[in-house]
Amino acid sequence: MDATTAIPARRAPGRSLHRFANPGRFLRLAARVQPFLTWPALLLTAAGLLGGLFLSPADYQQGDAVRIMYVHVPAAWLASSGYAALAAASFVSIVWRHPLADLAAAEIGPVGAAVTALCLATGSLWGRPMWGAWWVWDARLTSVLVLFFLYIGHTMLVRAFDDPERGYRAGAILALIGAVDLPIIKYSVNWWNTLHQPASITLTGAPTISGSLLWPLGLSTLGITLGFWAIVVARLRAAVMERRIRGLLSARAAAA
Repeated sequence: MDATTAIPARRAPGRSLHRFANPGRFLRLAARVQPFLTWPALLLTAAGLLGGLFLSPADYQQGDAVRIMYVHVPAAWLASSGYAALAAASFVSIVWRHPLADLAAAEIGPVGAAVTALCLATGSLWGRPMWGAWWVWDARLTSVLVLFFLYIGHTMLVRAFDDPERGYRAGAILALIGAVDLPIIKYSVNWWNTLHQPASITLTGAPTISGSLLWPLGLSTLGITLGFWAIVVARLRAAVMERRIRGLLSARAAAA
């Protein structure tokens, strides 16, 4: 397997994962998966937002301000789950040195930063009529702001070195250290007295949100989640093709 056909793998983490180090195989798989992420994402997001904005009733306490939830909640969910995926890719990179894990972490970072910024912005818009302020140094808000800076720091760090391998390694270490912020975000409303409300949907109990608000929230969350991963897969495909082209050019230059 030479530079013209595969991304060099430094050490195989098992045949099931190592086979995707071949860019041709990965690109074929990603091309088949992409439509099943993109089109459902568009349809579900549109259905959820239309239902939330026009069909669901206003909340009896929050009024129409509650409609910000249909963007804020999916963005908040993806801010944390996206960083968990970034940390998992970083773990695979450090332990097994798999090249696709490096690229996946590098491409998740900017998308995760964007949804975290969206989470903070919509949270600020929601907080203004509810709390009377655009921003408060609440434990939940502050820990999400830290998460945003972790995304930005990772994105900058992986691109800060002339040697890409050093950048990937430094970014992976930062990502794993930063993962400690995830349980802080999750449990901040339980550990401290905060303005932010507890979760309305949990795995251990019935939802505390009305069904007329829940169904559009579920559709928008699923749609925006699929859209997040559709963008990540598209970026990863482009990154793999870019590395493949660089490998071909390097091989051609060496042959010349």
